[in-house]
Amino acid sequence: MLTSRGFKDRAEAGRALAARLTHHAHDSDLLVLGLPRGGIPVAFEVARALQAPLDVFVVRKLGLPGHEELAMGAIASGGITVFDQRLIEVVPRDLIDSVVAREAAELARREREYRDHRSPPTPAAKTVILVDDGLATGASMHAAVRALRTLQPRQIVVAVPVASREACRSLTGVADEVVCLLMPEDFYAVGQWYDDFAQVSDDEVRALLASAWTQYAATHAPEEPEEGE
Repeated sequence: MLTSRGFKDRAEAGRALAARLTHHAHDSDLLVLGLPRGGIPVAFEVARALQAPLDVFVVRKLGLPGHEELAMGAIASGGITVFDQRLIEVVPRDLIDSVVAREAAELARREREYRDHRSPPTPAAKTVILVDDGLATGASMHAAVRALRTLQPRQIVVAVPVASREACRSLTGVADEVVCLLMPEDFYAVGQWYDDFAQVSDDEVRALLASAWTQYAATHAPEEPEEGE
């Protein structure tokens, strides 16, 4: 149940988020993409409720050297990189390049492992719902939206259970639709709005994606022709 205090866990947050996205339920060209790792359990519930296919869209934060908790930017699938210009002005170029190279390698590794050799879906001409478990600065989501634009979807919807007001507002002019269930004034970190905010493992991501693919295939299998047809 959604309260001013937040959510029990990511699964509950995903169900609450899905209830705000029901106007997309009958879209035959709908695709749900979760940002790993924490966005996948949320996206799983959204995809299941809307009976849409689920896949992963990898985005890596570029931590400021020496202060890695601060994002100086982000890199996303498709080679899109977004920087916070105010922060990178004080960082030597060789350090920036080193961080980008490291995170690009990790991004490629995750894409290989999470999909288990499955081909990525084609977002072109589809409504794509981008899901994460929350937004602090919004840098990773900005990178995800920009990367998706190059793949020519019909519409991009950003959907999160909780976000800072600044992050949500900054995405309003970037995505076609933005859904933020909670935008608390006293926002410090995404985790403070979850009772259970345990780290999501790579194994959990793979298991949820595999389960989603199996469920979607079972409910959208082509009908067998009747005898005589």
